[in-house]
Amino acid sequence: MSEERPQNESDEFEEIVEAETDRDPDLAVIEAGSRTLRAQSGPPQGDGIPSRPADPEVDRALREVEGELAKRWPETKLDPSLVRIESLMDILGSPQRSYPSIHITGTNGKTSTARMVESLLGAFELRTGRYTSPHVQSITERISLDGAPISAERFIETYQDIQPYIEMVDAQQEHRLSFFEVLTGMAYAAFADAPVDIAVVEVGMGGSWDATNVVDAGVAVIMPISLDHTDRLGTTPEQIATEKAGIVKQDATVVLAQQPVEAASVVLKRAVEVDATVAREGMEFGVLSREVAVGGQLLTLRGLGGEYPDVFLPLHGAHQAHNAAMALAAVEAFFGVGSQHARTLDIDAIRSAFASVTSPGRMEVVRRSPTVVLDAAHNPAGARAAAEAVTESFDFSRLIGVVGASADKDVRGVLEAFEPIFAEVVVTRNSSHRSMDPDELAAIAVEVFGSDRVQVEPRLDDALEEAITLAEEEGEYAGAGVLVTGSVITVGEARLLLGRG
Repeated sequence: MSEERPQNESDEFEEIVEAETDRDPDLAVIEAGSRTLRAQSGPPQGDGIPSRPADPEVDRALREVEGELAKRWPETKLDPSLVRIESLMDILGSPQRSYPSIHITGTNGKTSTARMVESLLGAFELRTGRYTSPHVQSITERISLDGAPISAERFIETYQDIQPYIEMVDAQQEHRLSFFEVLTGMAYAAFADAPVDIAVVEVGMGGSWDATNVVDAGVAVIMPISLDHTDRLGTTPEQIATEKAGIVKQDATVVLAQQPVEAASVVLKRAVEVDATVAREGMEFGVLSREVAVGGQLLTLRGLGGEYPDVFLPLHGAHQAHNAAMALAAVEAFFGVGSQHARTLDIDAIRSAFASVTSPGRMEVVRRSPTVVLDAAHNPAGARAAAEAVTESFDFSRLIGVVGASADKDVRGVLEAFEPIFAEVVVTRNSSHRSMDPDELAAIAVEVFGSDRVQVEPRLDDALEEAITLAEEEGEYAGAGVLVTGSVITVGEARLLLGRG
């Protein structure tokens, strides 16, 4: 087998593969800072994010698996090809074809929508498998059965079961299977072993050559497309849409969010080529009304088969309402509602399903007095949605931002989106090798906010404490708050520091 580096890759490879998905949740900075912040925040909540295994032997075994995965290309290192994952699926007996799938792509909203789809399907007594990425805190979050992450024991067993076949593919291919390819294989194998009635699968990046695209999904969900990962997917909405439209298969149903015209045109062209049916947000389905409610929002949704009034969604922001409309239409399409059957699904089941949805790290309140909100926005479109949601759902007299971002993102665009709502911003970094140096981030922040509104704290725990202190200066009842954002990794580590893990 040849050297595991694609042509033209830089010497950063050796440094990047040292950490599982570029991060280490046990860094001293997190462990040292967590005690004080945990004490301030209260006990962990039941939010579906698993902690480290309590059994030392299980924890040791899970760390060994994480270590093995860390030796492979991380998901930020790509060789656009389905050859390796297709070979693994062939050897495993094509487990991904033993159940139907709903496949979700787009720039923002994929994970929240996948969680909603999963909840809706579960309300109709279907056994679900959900595969999402990246994880917020625990690698086991990525593979869920019946609405809950698989146990550490099952994660370990799944890896060990397919490990001999992984090694066979590694020996046959020019490059070994990547971190993301192995996890995808594990998810598909775990779903077949369960077995599940349906899999809800989130694309890792793009669509056409994403490792998840070995499924033959009857429903393809395309969330809003904007500029992100431009070095890999293209520099225009049209180019990015071309990659994402690759998940649309022959005779499938496409559930299409509102898009830039050029992106929508690409998807519609692909649908024509493969005889797919298209359901468009704003045309065949959508949000009819929404109003802010305590703990979320109250919606009236128009589905493919009719109206669904008085739906409570315990998530904040207009973008989550649109995610809910997308999820509902996807499930209706799976059940054949719409052109085939003009009927609505059971309204009580729909209401119950949406009312139980959680989406950790997405407009998530993790502390009160002062209120601390986490949101994993990491591109300008996501940041704008988060800023609008904060303004609409929280009556903050003064909002302090904590921002830790990856160096390969449009950091200026993210900061500009938050500038109107942040009184001050504390820039920091997370444990990822990709995290932007705090001084570099501060230089950009000063250009956006001005020097008097920017503070630098290289350690995330110190940044959180500083932001909370700034908010507390307003007084206990003044209504100041903190928003932690910029990266899924930053949010995940902040959750751990604040006692949610």
